[in-house]
Amino acid sequence: MVAAPPRGINARRYHCDVRIGLVVLGILVVLSGLVWIAQGLNLAFAPGSFMTGERAWVVIGAAAILTGLIMVGRARRRS
Repeated sequence: MVAAPPRGINARRYHCDVRIGLVVLGILVVLSGLVWIAQGLNLAFAPGSFMTGERAWVVIGAAAILTGLIMVGRARRRS
């Protein structure tokens, strides 16, 4: 079920804006996942962080990357 655009807004423009926002958000999630994986593998950007060397952050980062790629893929799909 797709939500209708707010009144007074062109539907095509609204959906284009939402798709762009979803792509940007997905890219940010992917980049965050890469940082989390790097910290979990002790390739840290911030040595001494609670995340450094913790393998759980590798898994969390991989899940974030997968989620971000799904977001970008769905936003780029033609409706």
